[in-house]
Amino acid sequence: MTQGKLSLANKASNGSSSGQALVPPAPPSYEEATAGVSAPCYNDVEMLTEFTWDDRNIRRVFIRKVYAILMIQLLVTLAIVALFTFCDPVKEYIQSNPGWYWASYVVFFVTYLTLSCCSAPRRQFPWNLILLAVFVSRNVYNFASFLNSFYNTKSVVMCLGITAAVCLLVTVFSFQTKFDVTSCQGVLFVFCMVMFISGLVLAVVLPFQYVPWLDATYAALGAILFTMFLAFDTQLLMGNKRYTMSPEEYVFATLNIYLDIIYIFSFFLQMFGTERD
Repeated sequence: MTQGKLSLANKASNGSSSGQALVPPAPPSYEEATAGVSAPCYNDVEMLTEFTWDDRNIRRVFIRKVYAILMIQLLVTLAIVALFTFCDPVKEYIQSNPGWYWASYVVFFVTYLTLSCCSAPRRQFPWNLILLAVFVSRNVYNFASFLNSFYNTKSVVMCLGITAAVCLLVTVFSFQTKFDVTSCQGVLFVFCMVMFISGLVLAVVLPFQYVPWLDATYAALGAILFTMFLAFDTQLLMGNKRYTMSPEEYVFATLNIYLDIIYIFSFFLQMFGTERD
């Protein structure tokens, strides 16, 4: 009898414990669920919900924003260069007032160093766009003055077409290829050092005796270097390679790609451009 009572008591306790185990636990409260969780890292007005930095929608918005600003920059650059090239009064004013050229260089370097070295101004809207607009306007003024002083119109248009074709091919390659250009930082650094030292040597040698093939070789290597930089900076935008760029750095990303295109055009102009009569 005692053993029967004990077995019944054990069955009852086991049944009650199994019944309790089948009951789902109560959901946590809002305070318990949000305790120890940081604030969302990104919130864009184009999206109704919040995502993490690795979300594809945020990366698409980031890429669209960068290329929209870049297209505006390139169109403004093309319009100002065309104005300085085909409008004779503007061309004469630039050539007769070289002081504006050197003053714009100072503004160019100040804005460039601010955008490159200071993360707070380039992330704070609207100051980041204002600084970028000032940088582009000063850079375009210097660039247009340089073109009007040394190169004729036909060679400028030809090099512009070559640059557009090269940049389009490099962009398509960077988006489609599986090769990770962002992992080649050491190669790019060594290439930059070689170009820097070669530029110093040419700055000393060429004023005494101009060597056309040496100048053309340096320009070709420079075009290759900044074509590689264009592929590198493009893949930094994509977010699916070894190194990526934060979506907060859309101004810095636009600045890098814009300068890559300008440098590629400058080196092509150095190779294929003909001097103004």
